[in-house]
Amino acid sequence: MTSRRILALSTMLGGLAIAPHLHAASPTPALAQAASRPNAPATTHRAAGTTGAGKAAAAGTPAPANEAISVFGHGSTRQMTSVTRTMMQQSVPGTSPLKVLSQLPGVLYQSADPFGAYEYSSQLFMRGFNQSQLGFTLDDIPLGDQQFNNYNGLSVTRSIISDDVGGVDVSQGAGAIDVASTSNLGGAIQIRSLDPSHVRGGTIAQTFGSNSTMRTYARFESGDLNPTGTRFYVAYARLNGNLWKGGGYDHSDQVNAKLVQPLARGSSLKLFFDWSSIQQFDYQDMTKNWLNTVGPNLANYYPNYTAAYNAARGTYPAELQKTNDPFDAAYYAGTANRTDYLGGLTLDENLSETLNWKTTLYGHANNGYSTWTTPYIPSPNGAPLSQRIQTPNVARGGFQSAVTWKIAHHAVNAGVWYEYGNFNEGRYFSEAPLLGQGTLGNPTTGFPADKVFATAWQEAFSTRTFVFHLQDTYKITDNLTVNAGFKSMIVNSGNSVPTQDGTINGTRVAQGHLEASNAFLPQVSANWRFLPHNELFFDVSHNMRSFPLDGYGTNVSATPWTASQASFQATRNTLKPETDWVYEGGYRYTSPLISALASLYRVNFSNRLQLITSQAGINPVTAVQNVGGVTTNGAEASVTLRPVRGLSIYNSFSYAHSTYDQNVMTATGPQPTRGKLVPNYPQFMYKGNISYAIGNFDAHVDGTYLSRRELTYTNDLRVPGYFLMNFGMRYHFGQVGPFKGLTASFNVYNLTNKTYIATTNELGNNFVNTDFNYFLMGAPRQFFGTVSADF
Repeated sequence: MTSRRILALSTMLGGLAIAPHLHAASPTPALAQAASRPNAPATTHRAAGTTGAGKAAAAGTPAPANEAISVFGHGSTRQMTSVTRTMMQQSVPGTSPLKVLSQLPGVLYQSADPFGAYEYSSQLFMRGFNQSQLGFTLDDIPLGDQQFNNYNGLSVTRSIISDDVGGVDVSQGAGAIDVASTSNLGGAIQIRSLDPSHVRGGTIAQTFGSNSTMRTYARFESGDLNPTGTRFYVAYARLNGNLWKGGGYDHSDQVNAKLVQPLARGSSLKLFFDWSSIQQFDYQDMTKNWLNTVGPNLANYYPNYTAAYNAARGTYPAELQKTNDPFDAAYYAGTANRTDYLGGLTLDENLSETLNWKTTLYGHANNGYSTWTTPYIPSPNGAPLSQRIQTPNVARGGFQSAVTWKIAHHAVNAGVWYEYGNFNEGRYFSEAPLLGQGTLGNPTTGFPADKVFATAWQEAFSTRTFVFHLQDTYKITDNLTVNAGFKSMIVNSGNSVPTQDGTINGTRVAQGHLEASNAFLPQVSANWRFLPHNELFFDVSHNMRSFPLDGYGTNVSATPWTASQASFQATRNTLKPETDWVYEGGYRYTSPLISALASLYRVNFSNRLQLITSQAGINPVTAVQNVGGVTTNGAEASVTLRPVRGLSIYNSFSYAHSTYDQNVMTATGPQPTRGKLVPNYPQFMYKGNISYAIGNFDAHVDGTYLSRRELTYTNDLRVPGYFLMNFGMRYHFGQVGPFKGLTASFNVYNLTNKTYIATTNELGNNFVNTDFNYFLMGAPRQFFGTVSADF
């Protein structure tokens, strides 16, 4: 993300990936209903968290070998889909849980690397809503907005080691009323960490693979320490690997720990801790012109400082001279460096057989920086380039507390969520050495405070969030259940700008306060089991997203604070938070041989926030306005067949027609967006997975087809669809020497070595075809092998 690109973004729309959603859940864990069969989907209730295969996984017990790729929400009043630990083990260890979700209908996940670890390229859509419009939690701890500069949370990959994930519950809708999120317009993703084992032991795993990839994982289980069942585990993971093109690497260290103390009446006290440190080099952003002239392997110059220096003076490598903009086509390097601490303490107390009280306390601290070494601002010493540095820092804490009372045929659930958060960010420029006087070296080795020569701005944000919810799950008959409730939300955010440089920014940076609030956001859903194995469900919900935060001219998020002070003042009294209504109905069939799901949905999205350019040129002035809505109609279908023991065949299909309701008026005139498809999200997707287990051996192959994706809001530029396949196999040797179990696995990513475009418009979408429609290439075929041992 360069200075020039950030300037170009002012001609783009922000935060416009819109689409439908469903819900996730209801009451609390202790009181939720379990599935009727071991292979049946999990429960209706989010709080229950673990049921069926999911509960087995959370307890450390392997699920059945012939388990389907997804577990459908049997009995749920909303569309729920679960991914269990066994399903996640089909992927290479270290793969992001979000990447595993891409097998679900309506879910699109893209990344430039095979693990999904490269955060800048991490892009998740559910029914067209992007990740900043979804809700994310880990053991009820809110993970906030998953945009690259996460101001109120933490990315999933840095929140938990993938090996320690017990399961993931997905509602491709608005998410349950009690999900701790202020951005879940399009659904909720609720991650459950693995509980410690009752038996002392542990696991050691080593992965090797393409691009010198090495990943080490180790977990120690204490087992039960006393008759009450007190137990814990501590886990560590380290990843090292080079980029698949160009110089640079991806490195991370992570520690997880969890303590469980069982209490009387089936209650529990659970403590979770996460520490994470990452250093990542960027893949260079691509355009259609660069792809056609240089090819998919275009990369930054790092570690060749001389080449970057000469390019900044106008002397380019021969291949870049073919492009329409060799000055912008490659830089020295871009990096991201982050350190995080996350902790949560949950008391799940069954006060009686009918009364449950659950409270979670949590805290999170983040510090780090990102760098881009570009030729757009020269250094004072005469070097034609400099290093731009951005320093996002987060400190937040809060609590959730809810009570569930089961009386007669009702389960009444009420609770509150409060969070206070600080988000500080600054933009600096540090000096680059003259040619022959050293190099910039590795930008991940630390913040070069002694070389900073300019501070564009420093901003300090603070946010107070308060949410109340009340819902009732009424079991009218044995076969008919209705859930109804509402939540009230108040989010007050504001900033101060203690330092800013108008000569760099070209304007005064916006500062001030905004409040997003709604006292009544209702949801109603129902489930009718009309025949054995057959059920119908429907859901209607109204949702709101709070105003997103970020520094001046940073992401493409449509945050009011990205604008000038004048623009902020002009619109602050008329801006409304984004809202939507979601309508959905569906059918589920569940039996030992077949699990099937079909659903239809409609979303009416209102008060869409969009960046509007009021001045063109090198210093454009932008403002954020409410510019209308989006209407989405869609359908999804999934079926899992288990014809014989050990064989599972999964297929899913999804279709979404998501279009803008109005044209947009800009300084250059009306933009014809009415009736145009929402960019970045395909209209049609197909996912398939075949897995087979016989004895100690299992194997799988999966495939995904995406139709074309639009790159512009007027649909005059697009990327083609593609079909991608992956393969994996695993053999369990059983007890070998001192080890209780020894397992070897082998995975191939992108089996057919398909050249394809992965992440699209990571820097935002343009109205029309320009030279600034950026995307990132997907990784070519990659090979990985893993050996793991249990002791």
